[in-house]
Amino acid sequence: MKAIALISGGLDSLLAAKLIQDQGIQVIPLHFRIPFCHYNKDLQGEAQDLSLLIKDNLGEDLKDVDIRQEFLGLLEKPRHGFGSRMNPCIDCKILMFAKARQLLKDWQAAFVVTGELLGQRPMSQHKQALQLIEKESGLEGLLLRPLSARRFPETIPEKEGWVDRNRLLDFCGRTRRPQMELAQSLGLKDYPNASGGCLLTDPEFAKRLKDLIKHQAFYMEDVELLRYGRHFRLSPEAKLIVGRNEKENIILEKLAQEDDFLFHPRENQAGPTSLGRGVFTEELVRISCAITCRYCDLEGTQDAEICYRKIPQEAKILKVKRLEEEGLAHLRI
Repeated sequence: MKAIALISGGLDSLLAAKLIQDQGIQVIPLHFRIPFCHYNKDLQGEAQDLSLLIKDNLGEDLKDVDIRQEFLGLLEKPRHGFGSRMNPCIDCKILMFAKARQLLKDWQAAFVVTGELLGQRPMSQHKQALQLIEKESGLEGLLLRPLSARRFPETIPEKEGWVDRNRLLDFCGRTRRPQMELAQSLGLKDYPNASGGCLLTDPEFAKRLKDLIKHQAFYMEDVELLRYGRHFRLSPEAKLIVGRNEKENIILEKLAQEDDFLFHPRENQAGPTSLGRGVFTEELVRISCAITCRYCDLEGTQDAEICYRKIPQEAKILKVKRLEEEGLAHLRI
């Protein structure tokens, strides 16, 4: 007997998978990669960390399925609306669970396991929402939530005796203590202390995403930029991202594409790398240089020479005065 266990990157999904595994069922850990998870900040490194976590605690190889591009389609008009920010939680779960249902036959699995816990999330984890998600994903009767199972009607795995309902739990609410105690009793190693996080619930990130959707058709490479730097909307067709530290400066240079602009102070001057994307007039280039200058270490002066170039063209130099805060306020996203 096999079951697909959805792995979010948080503790709850790991606990749910472990509870079912301990009943003698082979769990197939499945992680859906979406664009907005905290644990995806450095996609390759963090994905590897999650794989190691699952291998250490479940002894199974994590299957990683990329649904980032499909997820972006939800953001324009989610059927069930947004949560407190830009988080389409119900539609997100329906998408993931429907994908898992499609994999049941391919992987010869009988049902799907999730770490959802009744009452933990205000939008997507009250009873009505959980039932809606189960129905619209096509998993009615085949979606088992071990942490709260005894607060729901019996599922097919319970009715058929595949799992023992008496060994499932009745957790409810937002407190984390029962999960932490359970993790210790199950002998989990190096487990995360909280549930997986979503950047769409972060006020600043949500503001950046809303601006992106408002002003242009967007793609994964545009979404990836939202994670880094200070963001400025220069015009409906142009925006500037200013690195906040050396690591972000390097990342912005790596994410720059043909026809993007890069700005940075001359070699003898400490300061940020800025990335401009969109349609830039001469005036917007000047403003971008002035914004970049604003965040340089000027040591008593108000101006600096800023190198800029439109990729793949040669660099040019423009001497500008730093843009003061009053000039930035209406541009900052």
